[in-house]
Formats: sequence, C-alpha cells, structure tokens
Amino acid sequence: MKRFFVTVCAVFTALTICAQPVMSYEEADAKADEIIKTLTLEEKLSLIQGHNRFFFPGVPEKGLPYIYTTDASMGVKNKQHMHNAGEVIVAERTTQFPAFIMLAATFNPQLAAQYGHAVGEEARMAGAGVILGPGMNIYRNAQCGRNFEYLGEDPHLAASIIYDYVTGMQSTGTLACAKHFLCNQTEFYRRRSNSIVDERAIMEIYTPAFKAAIDAGVATVMTAYNQLNGEWTGQSKYVITDLLRGTLGFKGLVMSDWNSIYDWKDVILSGQNLDMPGEDAFYIKKKPAELVAEGVVTEKDIETMIRPLISTCLRWGLYDRYNSGKQYDKSLEAKLPEHLKVSYQTAAEGTVLLKNNGILPLATTDKLLVVGKRVKEVPHGGGAARVTGYDHKTLENALIQSFGNNVTFVEKPTEAQLKAADKVLCVVGTFDSESTERPFEMEKAEENLARKAVAANPNTVVLVHSGSAVKMTAWADKSAAILYGWYPGQNGAEAIRDIIVGKVNPSGKLPMTIERNFADSPAVNSVPEGFNLAKAKGNPNEKAFHPWTYDIHYDESVLVGYRWYEKKGIQTLFPFGYGLSYTTFQIAKPKILNKGKIKTLTDDAPLKVTVELSNTGAVAGAEVVQLYVAENNPTVLRPNKELKAFEKVTLQPGEKKTVTFEVDKKMCAYWCDKNHSWTANSGDYKLLIGTSSADIAVTLPFVVK
Repeated sequence: MKRFFVTVCAVFTALTICAQPVMSYEEADAKADEIIKTLTLEEKLSLIQGHNRFFFPGVPEKGLPYIYTTDASMGVKNKQHMHNAGEVIVAERTTQFPAFIMLAATFNPQLAAQYGHAVGEEARMAGAGVILGPGMNIYRNAQCGRNFEYLGEDPHLAASIIYDYVTGMQSTGTLACAKHFLCNQTEFYRRRSNSIVDERAIMEIYTPAFKAAIDAGVATVMTAYNQLNGEWTGQSKYVITDLLRGTLGFKGLVMSDWNSIYDWKDVILSGQNLDMPGEDAFYIKKKPAELVAEGVVTEKDIETMIRPLISTCLRWGLYDRYNSGKQYDKSLEAKLPEHLKVSYQTAAEGTVLLKNNGILPLATTDKLLVVGKRVKEVPHGGGAARVTGYDHKTLENALIQSFGNNVTFVEKPTEAQLKAADKVLCVVGTFDSESTERPFEMEKAEENLARKAVAANPNTVVLVHSGSAVKMTAWADKSAAILYGWYPGQNGAEAIRDIIVGKVNPSGKLPMTIERNFADSPAVNSVPEGFNLAKAKGNPNEKAFHPWTYDIHYDESVLVGYRWYEKKGIQTLFPFGYGLSYTTFQIAKPKILNKGKIKTLTDDAPLKVTVELSNTGAVAGAEVVQLYVAENNPTVLRPNKELKAFEKVTLQPGEKKTVTFEVDKKMCAYWCDKNHSWTANSGDYKLLIGTSSADIAVTLPFVVK
C-alpha cells in the first residue's frame, strides 16, 4: 500500500503538490494539547460545533482559523458560497465528474487515484480544506436515492476503489471524509431509520471500505443519520469509540452528518468530535455549557472531544495554510483540461454494455432516430453530490458531431416514426437524490417509451441513465442492445457517443446486481408497511426531528448482492461484475504455482495463482479478470463465493497476458461473532476465476491449514 502512494505521486507528471501529513499523530496530539491549555472554556465549547454551515469551527485570535469544507465526492460544489470573516468567494469553474457508481464500474483503482487527485486539486483551487466524501455505503437497496454516490454492492470492490481515491485526493493536501458511518442504506426518512444488523455483516460487508480508507490515511470520517441497532450513529460510543476507533483503528477527526444528533451528553461521551453544521436545534433540550455547569460532563470531556479536530488540522498543515492565506491556489485552474480527460476516461471505462446482438457499434452513416428527453440534458443526481460543472456536453450535441444530418431527435415519437427508422436510440432513466427513494420501476413515461420503442423497431438500442438498477424485464429481451450510462459527468456524453460509434470499446462492469424484480431483493421490506413509495418518496425537506422511528432488518446478514441471489438460487437480469465488449476474451492455463500436488495455503505461505488472458477478437479492448474464493464445507453461513481480487487488462487483438494473483489466508476468513475476530477454517476451498460473478471460466481447488 505504501508503495502505491509513491506511484500515485509519480503518475502526475505535472503534479503541483504531493502532500503528506506534516507531523505524526503523536506530535499533532501533543501540540494540540498545548493549544488547548490556552483556550477558555467558552472557546473550547465553541470548537465542538461547526461554523457558518460549511466551516470547521475556529478561534482565529488563538491561531485556529475556520476551515472550509465542501460537498461532494464527485467534484467541488461551486455554487456553495464561502463565508469567512466577511469574505465571499465562489469557484468560477469546477468539473462535474461522473457519478461514483460509474467510477466503481470502471473496476480501475488507478483511475480512481487520478479521479481523487483531480477533485483534490479543484478543492485547493476553491480554497476548501476538506471534501465531504467519499461516500462508501454498500449498495443493498436498489431504491436508495444515494446509490449513485457509492461504489456498489461488493466490499472488496468498494475498498479497492476507495483506497486509491483517498490516496489520490489527499496527495494534493485536500482532506477526504469517509461517509456515512455506518449502515445507512436507505434515504426514506433517513433520520428515522434504525438499521438492525448483525456483527458478522457489519464486519464483512459494511466496514471493509471504511477500513481501506483508514489504511489509506483518511483524515476524517462522518457518521450517518440512521440508528444502528437502536443507537444514533452520531452519538453512539459503540459506533465511534469501540468500532471505528477501536476495531478499525481510526485516529482522526469524526464529524456528524448535518443535523443528526439528539443528546449532547451522549455526543460528548461517544467519541464524536464535531457537530455539523453546528446550529442549535430546538429538540435538544440541554446545551453543552449547561451540562458542564451541572457536572454531567466535565471540561476534560470537552477537551477530549476537540483534540482530534485541532490535531487533524495541525497534522495536515491546514491551520498554517489558512493563516498564511495560501488556501486558494488559483494556479490549479490550469489543470482543468487534465481533469476533463479524467472525467471523460471515467465515463468511457464506466459505461457498461449489457446487451448487444451485433447492432453496436453503429456506423456514422446509419440513419439514426434518437428518442427521449434526456438526450438534451446532462444526466445527474441531486442533493449534496450535485455539482454544476461547466461547458456541458449533451448527447444531442455529441451525436450531431458524429452523425451530422443522419441523426434525428424526437422526444415523444409516434409508432410510425419508430417503425420507419433504420435504427433507434432510446434514452431513458431516473433522477436519484439524497433524502428520497424512488421505485425500482422507472417513471411511467420513461418505461412506456422503452417498451414502445423496442416493440416498434427491433433495431432499438436503449441507453439508461440512472444512479442504480432499474426494472428492465418488460423490454430487455426485445432490445437490440442496452447501454448503462449512469450519470456520466459534464463531458461523459462524448464518451458514450464514442462507444456507440466504436471509437471506444466498452469495458465497464456492473458494480451491483440488476434484479428482474425488486421483490427478489433482500431489501424488499425496507420501506415501512403502509407507505406507497411511488407517492411518498420521503420528504426532501424533512426536519431533523420526527416522533417516530422504524426498523430495517438486515435479515440477509452477509448475503448482500450477488451473495444473496446465488445462495437463494434467484435468477437475475444481469449479474455483478458483468459487462460486454466489442471483442472477445479467453481465460486459459490456470495454475497455482506453489509446489506440491495438493496446493496448500498456510499463514506464512500464500498461493500464487496465474491465468492467461487472450484477446481473441478483432479489436483492442479491456477485460476485468475476477478472482472469487469459496469454502467447500463451511461451518457457518457463507456466500457461494466472494470477490477477493481483480485486475483490468488491456490487450490488442491476438495479444496475451499472464495475470497473477496472490491468495493469502485473510481472503478465506470470515468474522467469528463468538470470539470477535477473523477466522479461516481449515479444509477444502476453491478459487473461481472469470469475467463476472456468473461467468466463471476456471476453478482451482486448494486446502487451507
């Protein structure tokens, strides 16, 4: 992991900054303690709540400036005003990058490092010290409005992408904030939900991405809105002190999500460091100063609470940067063209070709009818992750550049127009946003358009723009091709156009399973009984306080995503890890290189596994070789297989490459909730290597001792 940090810095030849912490945790804590000795009780209390909505609190007269934080994971929110000592600054231009779930679909951690680095540079350009992301909640529920901000259903994939994203971002000196800790998989009255999750699922499914961020050195973590097993995460000692700081080893700053705490005593004693945004809420009866005066909490408790805030800002040099006026690095505006290349590449590698009967790629001489309203806009999600961007490229403009007069656009076509067309591109999708959930089915007009198009013309390509899975069972089989284009960013339409015409060979893979029907999902009962999600999506302007909560039972435990569907024998529409190409690949010559007829894995002897990947088609392309591990006779509930490694490989026609994986005992382990530790049973296992969770090319047996 340390080796890759050096690699990230070397990748960016024009790198302005390759920042690392300026001091150790111990040095920063000691210096923070010296500063705390100079503070009055009133000043200490002022440091436990945010300032002006998006600032870390400060005591400027004591050398602690206010530190600006900004949304989101997918860029810098450039319409968010920065109020600091009367100064108002707005970043003129910041890049609208593709949705995080599209980044996950690239299966390319190196690209994630470039993506994070670019966002970090734009934060420095805008004067922000902290980006309020990455979001890394595991995709459990296709209806969750924030899935587009996250990295899919598999903990290993999410962890792999997150490690490099955080490393890339923080190499610029911008601090990342891993969120939302923990088990926040719904947006339906999110401040009222209670996630009931067992210990194994917490450790195997919902914390690995956070652990990867911590291993990458993430500076801050944000708690979630929901309760976890009956306790609000933002004021839970178990969540913050025992789990995050204890089991996972986090040493930095913990902040709440906006307006998500309810009892100051619990907050102060939980290990929480900072209430954001810091506006006193009417529903919190006792204020911190009152609790100190009454002896319910002590001044020492307040000092313990604020130490990580001061220490983190010291450790990363934020106070020095802001005090010297160097928080705004306008020279980085010159890097915007490079950032656009990263944005384009993410869309190019993240677009997933789900079906193709040979119709794609299209010739630019084809007469093409394009239908649907989304072709005239840049599809995007809403809420904190919404970044405005600049110089937007719509699919309409992109297609005109390639097809010229051969392309016609009709938002609401007649059946006659569809039948008369040589080829049809039908563009549909959803608008997903935080604070809301949306039905698995697309809105009626979008669904009807897709059905109408494929029924009228067999040469119909359907392009879907969404932040998660949508129901496609009524029309998928009748379509000629399906492209999943997510929310592709401000210039992603050009990448999708280039895939449509064959300039780019698609290589994206689904970071989640697409069900045939939402009734098949383990999250089917997430919305409380009696609510019609199509009519009551949750209140986007919900207040922080409601007189009721509701339980979400994670009864599937560790069987999330493909783990669930495979174990239950449920047929899916498209499996996890799946995505087609314009060329063909073959996996052959599987070998475990360790000596001995029986391949044995021990604590001090990992297995070295190789396969040969060949491009057997006529064009260059990239394939993701995926390695899964399975225990043959488990003593506890285990998935049929679990992703443990992958590599994305680009090959020319006829080219071959040997792909090597190292398998250690940790890859075979499960979390034992009896001794509260990772355990790998002795016995027979197998390695399954393929190109999706459902497309396994080779199986290799081995033994764990």
